[in-house]
Amino acid sequence: MAAVCGTAKCVFGLLLIIATSTTAQSNKTLLRLQFGPQDTTIIVGQTRNVTLRLHGPLSEPVAVNFTQTNATNANAYVQVAPSTIAFTPPPSNFIDRSERVSLRGLRAGIFDLLAHLSPSSALVDQSQAFVRVTVAKSWSLISVSSVIGWTYFLAWTWSFWPQIWENRTRASVVGLSFDYLALNLLGHTMYAAFNCALFWNGSVQAEYLRRNPRGLIPVLANDVAFSLHAVFATGLIIVQCFFYERGQQKVSYTARAIMTVFALVVMISGVLVATGTYLWLDFFYNLSYIKLAVTLVKYVPQAVLNYRRKSTIGWSIGNVLLDFTGGSFSMLQMLVNGYNYDDWDSIFGDGAKFGLGLFSVLFDVLFIVQHYILYR
Repeated sequence: MAAVCGTAKCVFGLLLIIATSTTAQSNKTLLRLQFGPQDTTIIVGQTRNVTLRLHGPLSEPVAVNFTQTNATNANAYVQVAPSTIAFTPPPSNFIDRSERVSLRGLRAGIFDLLAHLSPSSALVDQSQAFVRVTVAKSWSLISVSSVIGWTYFLAWTWSFWPQIWENRTRASVVGLSFDYLALNLLGHTMYAAFNCALFWNGSVQAEYLRRNPRGLIPVLANDVAFSLHAVFATGLIIVQCFFYERGQQKVSYTARAIMTVFALVVMISGVLVATGTYLWLDFFYNLSYIKLAVTLVKYVPQAVLNYRRKSTIGWSIGNVLLDFTGGSFSMLQMLVNGYNYDDWDSIFGDGAKFGLGLFSVLFDVLFIVQHYILYR
């Protein structure tokens, strides 16, 4: 027993030494280099100021210089003044000094301005030594883009309600594809879960920022509001299906099979998280991919139903027109931003968002042709 107690004391003492050493090490890493604010927008030819702060213990002179991602000195996005800032240690060897850095826009683009401390040291925290800079051609185009953004947000938000009203007016859901409804509810539920997790869950946000140290959380409040509203409105339409005339309609085996596959993806992703193979961030990304996949197939059942019935009665054209407006304005905003920020790579380099928007608009065109031309 005495030997056990002696061993326990040794282990405890060792742990105490390690903890003390770790604390001392963390206390040494107090010199911080950081920008504020960490996001700024500049117009070509105009100047915007940001603040660089050095805070913490400093025992030797250091200098800070700057680099711009995806740029060279010959094709820089902004002119940085001063190009180098020198810091001299004060008598107390503790510095808290802020310097103004002027950025003059030279050409449109989106990039990160990085600050580098020289000589470098492992005891310097430079995790916030960057600014996400957007250089635009025109403030007017930024305003136009904002108006376009709110237009498609409102159009997409209201696009659910003409169908709800039509069902109520007719007291019938005959002509409305149950496959479309089931897939639509699944897609919006996956999208809402993704948005809520990245907007509200601190652990998921931390995982995202560890993977993207200079990134922004890609979900805004309006994304959360839209997705939750979409789940509510689609759910309300499904509730109507239980109370209004529906004929012989039911969810097809094909749609059930598709949803089963997606359910298996969710279950497998959950198991991977439970076993430590996946992060929760990966799990919710998989949910967002399900939403994208659903978007590719959800309109097909309704188009086929209209074709078989040779009629669009029961399928609200108001829903289609608002969805067409939302999709068109969404793509228009991407084109305006691509021109204003000279950022065409975000559209054509990774064309998933633009492609999905175009895909939805093309289906809306098909529904418009069915309603106004083929099956009048």
